[in-house]
Amino acid sequence: MANSLQSLFQAIAQARNEEELRSQIMDRVGTYFAANRWGIFFFDRLPPTNSRLQNLLEVALSVEHNPVLRYLVERHAPVHEALVLSPKAWKMICPRADHWHVMAGPIVSSGCLIGAVGFTRVRGTPAFNTQNLADLSALCLHLSTWLATVRVQPTAFDTPSRDRLTPRELQIAELVAQGLTNAEIGTTLWIQENSVKQALKRMFRKLEVSSRAEMVARLFSSKNKDVGEIVFKGARSQTYPPE
Repeated sequence: MANSLQSLFQAIAQARNEEELRSQIMDRVGTYFAANRWGIFFFDRLPPTNSRLQNLLEVALSVEHNPVLRYLVERHAPVHEALVLSPKAWKMICPRADHWHVMAGPIVSSGCLIGAVGFTRVRGTPAFNTQNLADLSALCLHLSTWLATVRVQPTAFDTPSRDRLTPRELQIAELVAQGLTNAEIGTTLWIQENSVKQALKRMFRKLEVSSRAEMVARLFSSKNKDVGEIVFKGARSQTYPPE
């Protein structure tokens, strides 16, 4: 069957980069789950938006305001709206007819949530169910494995940029490149999380960058430019100042 789970797994494994994953596979994934809208998102590569839309995204991608996303962040497990809310409560949070039903699954690397696969169905269509969650769980496992395979870890510091940073700041940069959150970096280096935040602010200023992903791209050389280092914290791409 063209859109069986096994065929999707094989197609994911054969994708050479993110562009191929999006263009050749995601349409089939959306069809498999009978979704009206769908997408794969890496949290350091969200598209630029105007200020009004950015404000909306701040709410939509906030674990405080979005219980579906909070479930995803806390459990690293697929979720649909009916799993965490009553239909009435969900409609109060998201009254959009094109988001009448939603489902999302995690993309994970080194124990960190770095992206998600999302699906929506419009009003009048069936809700996502337990079988959909089970299938999405399997799909996310393959996507996470694919990402770990195609991603090339940074292999060397860019010397001119490196010279602007202290040895401690270079340690922090390496851990950021591995996808660790501020709290995880603090635990690894035995320093306070706030010390990590303040260090990142200084590093951003020194390197003249405005995001963790941009900092990693500036500091490290990598053979693979299609799938950059992915950094995620609090369900949002971090920009200056680092939160």
